[in-house]
Amino acid sequence: MKNLFDLLRLMRPYQWVKNAFVFTGLLFGHAWSDANLVTNAVMVFTAFCILSSAIYTLNDIIDIEQDKQHPKKCKRPLAAGLVSVPAAFALAALLGVIGMGLAYSVSLRVLIILVGYALMNIAYSLRLKHVVILDVFIIATGFMLRILAGTLGIGIPPSQWLLLCGLMVTLFLGFTKRRAEIIALTDDKAAHRKVLEHYSPVLLDKMIGVTAAGLIMSYSLYTMNADTMRIHGTANLIYTVPFVMYGVFRYIYLLHHQSRGGDPSHDLVRDPHLFIVVGAWLIATILLIA
Repeated sequence: MKNLFDLLRLMRPYQWVKNAFVFTGLLFGHAWSDANLVTNAVMVFTAFCILSSAIYTLNDIIDIEQDKQHPKKCKRPLAAGLVSVPAAFALAALLGVIGMGLAYSVSLRVLIILVGYALMNIAYSLRLKHVVILDVFIIATGFMLRILAGTLGIGIPPSQWLLLCGLMVTLFLGFTKRRAEIIALTDDKAAHRKVLEHYSPVLLDKMIGVTAAGLIMSYSLYTMNADTMRIHGTANLIYTVPFVMYGVFRYIYLLHHQSRGGDPSHDLVRDPHLFIVVGAWLIATILLIA
């Protein structure tokens, strides 16, 4: 039973919340009343959850030595010696086959997107995570592929505004993740993640500021766009902007004053302010466009 629990920990199920980006097409495309589209979106979400767990497992295999030197990641099953490398490889292969099979059952487009997601993440784990700035753009691209799988993949035309807002929020989260790693790894940070030697706190703070401003402005312009008002039948989405602003500012506060920001999934659950403001934004958005 303990071995099964360790394998489950290796899959990082708490990270599956990130795959909720798949559902943005259903929400902003007014497709929640189409049972077929909802079913396909759920299947795409499940496929991403399974495949992302395979990627996390492969990444832990590759980073096992670096994780042993990290104050928190040293407790991961592979770094702690609780799961063997062959067992981890077998788990990753099984999850990869299941995820791809589920994607193909939805559509060929979804399968192509997931194959691209897998190849990109493998390249990231092997080499590209060491390339400054590009590493964060690859993280953001992973989220953009989730949005595309939940729109193009199941037959919902993606909104250009939706893609722009998605890019801004994921770049913001990517740069805050790197900043949090620098805060946590004050001693020999490059030993854990080589690319960190090319980042400085000042550089990352500037990038966080730029992407935070871009996120707030792009979302604000989206709510006031004529096509947005026509599609959703309301001009009141502008009143959800304060929720977005508060969430961004709260996240920056957590980064600098509570040493968080390295894991949005954990931060969302652990911080009541963040949890409430995200929930309030979601409820207000649904009420306004439904």
